Amino acid sequence: MLETGRIRIFSEKNPKISINVMQGHFATNHSHINYYIDMSGVKYNSSNAMEAAKTLAVRYTDTPIDTIVCLDGCEIIAAYMATELSKTDMYLVNSKRPINIITPEINSNGQMMFRDNVQPMVIDKNVLLLIASATTGKTIQRSIECIEYYGGIVSGVSALFSSSAFESDIKVDSIFSGKEIEGYESYPASECPHCRNNHKIDAIVNSFGYSKI
Repeated sequence: MLETGRIRIFSEKNPKISINVMQGHFATNHSHINYYIDMSGVKYNSSNAMEAAKTLAVRYTDTPIDTIVCLDGCEIIAAYMATELSKTDMYLVNSKRPINIITPEINSNGQMMFRDNVQPMVIDKNVLLLIASATTGKTIQRSIECIEYYGGIVSGVSALFSSSAFESDIKVDSIFSGKEIEGYESYPASECPHCRNNHKIDAIVNSFGYSKI
């Protein structure tokens, strides 16, 4: 089913951008979901990444951005976003502004951290958080806590996909939303209806992809 049940979905915000989704029973670090969303074609294809960056950058033309903090392999999109935001234009607040692109390290305790050499890119900086997928809001909350711990000012949160416009009371600007994937659901593992009905997990999924089990 995982190989044959792919559905291609186009973004309402930018029809040039599409993702593949597969229905099933999937386990993430924080929850169980009924659709796996494959965003590798957006994250790793230069043309698609550029389109995604242009779409997301529109939201921040009048918001100062010094640093983009990337999660889930979104560095290519972030680089194009930085280029888009810093274009020479008298009407853009980030015009000619050098924008840093960094990724937090996850230590042995599972905590996010920034090494001493990149901390100056966070301390007292206007930071945009860029992630691939937001479902439970836990990753966003943890990332914001990390950025603020190091003295950063969170100017916005962007995602390729977000199941809702807000995660933990935080506005998330996304290219794809839950309404574009009809029936998308996320459950705590202890409350998963598929598990209660003894449906086996099809795959373990994370930002790198999926592994069938």
